[in-house]
Amino acid sequence: MAIKKSELYSSLWASCDELRGGMDASQYKDYVLTMLFVKYISDKYSGDKYAPLVIPDGASFQDMVALVGKETIGDDINKKILNPLKEVNQLQDFPDFNDPTKLGSGKEMIDTLSKLILIFNKPELDFSKNKAEGDDILGDAYEFLMRHFATESGKSKGQFYTPSEVSKVLAKILGINDANSTAQTTAYDPTCGSGSLLLKVADEAEKEISLYGQEKETATAGLARMNMILHNKPSGTIWADNTLAKPKWEEDGKLKTFDYVVANPPFSLSNWGNGVDAQNDIYKRFQDYGTPPDKNGDYAFLLHIIKSLKSTGKGAIILPHGVLFRGNAESEIRKNIIKKGLIKGIIGLPANLFYGTGIPACIILIDKENAHTRKGIFMIDAGKGYMKDGNKNRLRDQDIHKIVDVFNKQLEVPKYSRMVSMDEIADAKNDYNLNIPRYIDSQETEDIQDILAHLKGGIPQNDINALGDYWRVYPNLKKVLFSDTNATYAQLNVPLAEVKNTIFTHPEFLSFTNDLKTVFEQWKDKTTAELKNLDAGSKPKEVINTISEALLHAYDNRALIDQYDVYQHLMSYWSETMQDDIYVIAADGWKAGNEVNRMAKESKNAKKETVRKDVEGLDGLEGRLIPPSLIISHYFTSEQNRIDALNAKKEEGQATKIELEEEHGAEGGLFGDLEKINKAEVTKLLKEKKTEKAAKDEIAVCETYLKLLEQDSKINAELKVALKALEKNVIAKYPTLTEIEIKTLVADHKWMYTIATAITTEMERVSQALTLRIKELAERYENPMPQLKNEVETLEEKVNAHLAKMGLVW
Repeated sequence: MAIKKSELYSSLWASCDELRGGMDASQYKDYVLTMLFVKYISDKYSGDKYAPLVIPDGASFQDMVALVGKETIGDDINKKILNPLKEVNQLQDFPDFNDPTKLGSGKEMIDTLSKLILIFNKPELDFSKNKAEGDDILGDAYEFLMRHFATESGKSKGQFYTPSEVSKVLAKILGINDANSTAQTTAYDPTCGSGSLLLKVADEAEKEISLYGQEKETATAGLARMNMILHNKPSGTIWADNTLAKPKWEEDGKLKTFDYVVANPPFSLSNWGNGVDAQNDIYKRFQDYGTPPDKNGDYAFLLHIIKSLKSTGKGAIILPHGVLFRGNAESEIRKNIIKKGLIKGIIGLPANLFYGTGIPACIILIDKENAHTRKGIFMIDAGKGYMKDGNKNRLRDQDIHKIVDVFNKQLEVPKYSRMVSMDEIADAKNDYNLNIPRYIDSQETEDIQDILAHLKGGIPQNDINALGDYWRVYPNLKKVLFSDTNATYAQLNVPLAEVKNTIFTHPEFLSFTNDLKTVFEQWKDKTTAELKNLDAGSKPKEVINTISEALLHAYDNRALIDQYDVYQHLMSYWSETMQDDIYVIAADGWKAGNEVNRMAKESKNAKKETVRKDVEGLDGLEGRLIPPSLIISHYFTSEQNRIDALNAKKEEGQATKIELEEEHGAEGGLFGDLEKINKAEVTKLLKEKKTEKAAKDEIAVCETYLKLLEQDSKINAELKVALKALEKNVIAKYPTLTEIEIKTLVADHKWMYTIATAITTEMERVSQALTLRIKELAERYENPMPQLKNEVETLEEKVNAHLAKMGLVW
């Protein structure tokens, strides 16, 4: 049985993080990722004489397992496992597994390394059985771990990893694709970190292209090399050294040039010039542009990239926003780059995306091929599109897609993107300053209060007309809701309480809503049929790409509703649940729907999709594809109804019991002197009250309370029996499900039901926005000054009249 993708990730992280102890995550990652690498290549390539990597005899992961508990475990891992792997495959240096300053000495080192090995020796982590064709599950797990390590590594040590979402944007706007790439196509990253940017470019090419990377930190270069292998790109070449001072890739004394270059260099590097004679640079990187300032290396990296591109090359680099507007030497360099027409576009990103810094950054796209005909620079302000993720921000799927669509199609979107002419950039006002807010006003329109409307009444026509997107869809609805007082103001024709009903029952609203429902139903019917045709061997990434693109384009040019918001609902559900399901089907087919297991106690809280909360006795069950709640709702409704009725009766009795405790438990009350209000104490009190022949109502309270306790115990006993019977029936039902039943439960009642609910909520949100805005405007100007004045005068007269009756005259 293949492990679920999310379970693989979370179990690896939880186990490794628990074992980390006091070691900094930036260091510990090297050991964990090396272990993952050795386990993966051993599972995948051992015994394969045609494999791209050789596993020497005695140097596999199983040979490492044999070292568990040995006093020489650290030294043996280095000498018997890692060094042979490194030498025969020409890999970078591995971390030192015999370093007592990081791993402890003596028994502490033995225990730490033994436990780390055993984490990867679990039967379910047989990586040879956990790779769907076309989907790099282990490569993705590697990136998952790196993201977590980057998050934990602190501000100064998280720069080895570029968030995958940003990497996707760079790769997709670069222009590389299956049609224009061949085996001779080259891609280069001069500051490659762990290699994620290069790998995203390779994914976009969809063919085997030549990958080159250089990384200053030796340990990080080793991570990049391992990352290439785990993503099935073993031919990718990674070099460890300083790119600016000692670039590896050169030909005849000149920098080697590439078809595509991507980079996320360290921001504003202060010592970039160490080892670089900028004034006499043998590669002439600064000759035609100017020398970057000694204390800021941003333009040094950008000019290195420009020099490393072929005459038809394309490059994309992530830099801090300061490169767009800083003055002095950088201003002159920027001016020269712009004049040569090298910049195709600039994309402003949200702040706090990157692990090494919280400042906002931008993507600068370089295009040499079309530089001589460049008439403008396409700019995007994407700074507001993100989600919070812990203490960082993250681009959502919808943000990535929108950026890529708008940039690649050069779409001008108000407050988001525009093509800025070279003349505008070069004029006296801007003087080659590329600061995005100069060209795109992304500020939200201020909601201005109309003083005259407050004084005289009426809703400003400007505010009503600002809802123009709605009136283009509901032109006659506007006339029903408002009538003109004059050219400047209007009045609401219906009572405030009737606004929502007026909108939601209007024929134009109903027509629009039905149209959107039809759009979704058409996508749902087609997609459900496609999903039910999946089977073992399916490619999950192709599946989600196909169905998500179909959903996105189903809402092309639809008024009011944002197609990217709709798209995000599907992508969020994919990430949370659906991805795991389809990876399971890709591995084992629909028969996985017959499987049900009892979750380990410690993992219950981590499961998001179990049974309904009121079926508490079953919350330890987990269907591999089908949650028990679906089995219950389709096959055991009468049993569930009985349980619901018992729970309702139990809650009613408990509520009455609490009322009695609150009413009689206070000081001086019937239960006030009891140590505890429970069965024993109340029974004792009842006996005393009967002996002293107390008031009937006191005896009745005691008897009622005891009856409620008895009823509660009886219901609990019945619930226990009912839940046990239901659990037995549910477990017995799973193996009897036919493939058709499984497909119906999963595709129709699990996936599509959830997606439909989310998208319906999105449509309702859009509709509610109109209602809320109209109510807000109506309430804002509902009581103009004359009316308030009259009300004050009326109230004043009433008060004075009352005072006069009391003999108090002002």
